[in-house]
Order: sequence, then structure tokens, then C-alpha cells
Amino acid sequence: MKKILMSLLCLIAVCTARATNDDDRPIRIDQLPEKAQSFIREHFKGVKVALAKMESDFFDRSYDVIFTNGNKVEFDRHGQWEEIECKYTEVPSSAVPEFIRRYVAENHADQKIWKLEYKDNRRFYEVKLSNRWELTFDLKGNLVDLDRD
Repeated sequence: MKKILMSLLCLIAVCTARATNDDDRPIRIDQLPEKAQSFIREHFKGVKVALAKMESDFFDRSYDVIFTNGNKVEFDRHGQWEEIECKYTEVPSSAVPEFIRRYVAENHADQKIWKLEYKDNRRFYEVKLSNRWELTFDLKGNLVDLDRD
């Protein structure tokens, strides 16, 4: 009986700790890490922010910024971008590495980059184009995968 009671208390403690640590809350832009603020100023100049929020879980923290035009950028706890998603426009070319811009211009002319994200602990870039192709590049600029969504 004592073991069951102790197990139940441990379970309640873990659930309570987890519930209180899962926290998504709106924040002001000036509460983002400086690196994220700089990224927004540089690549989304003139685009109005609809919502900025900090997402905290048990071990980590991240930030989401949603713009009034539907674009969204996700940042890690240090302010480094992890994902840029543009539903109605395109990812700003200034935010796209040169080798990706060049490849898309040469092989998918007139297509827009709708999404750019880091994958596998920042070992790869994944790019989603307006023609529904998904391209994966390593950090050296080599195309390593091509898939149709």
C-alpha cells in the first residue's frame, strides 16, 4: 500500500511540474533575444508583427513570431532562426543562403521559396517551393534530396 501511495504521489508531482513548466505566453518584440530582433529588422523590415510568443517546456525555450501577412518565423532560445514559413508571400531572399537561391533560379525558375528550415540539428536545410517540390541541402550547398509534396 505504501508503494502504491508513493508511486501515486510521484506521478502527481511529475504531472504538476510538467503542467506548470509548459508555458506559451505572448511577449513583446523587445523581449526576444537580440539575435532574433536583429533578424526581423533585417529580413522583415516594414512587416507588422501580429504576435510574438515564448514557448517554454520542461527543458527548453523557443520563440515564434507571426506577422500580419501570415508569415511565421520560429527561433531557438538563443534567437537563431529555425524555420521561416511564408504562406502567401515568399521567404525574403536576404534570408536564403546564396547557394539555395542560385539552385532554385537555375532549376526551378519562377518558383517561390515558401518555407526554409533547419533539419537534423542544423545539418541540413529543407526548402519548400511554390510548385510543391521539397529540396534538402547540406550546409556545403549540395542537394541531397528532392521530393514532391
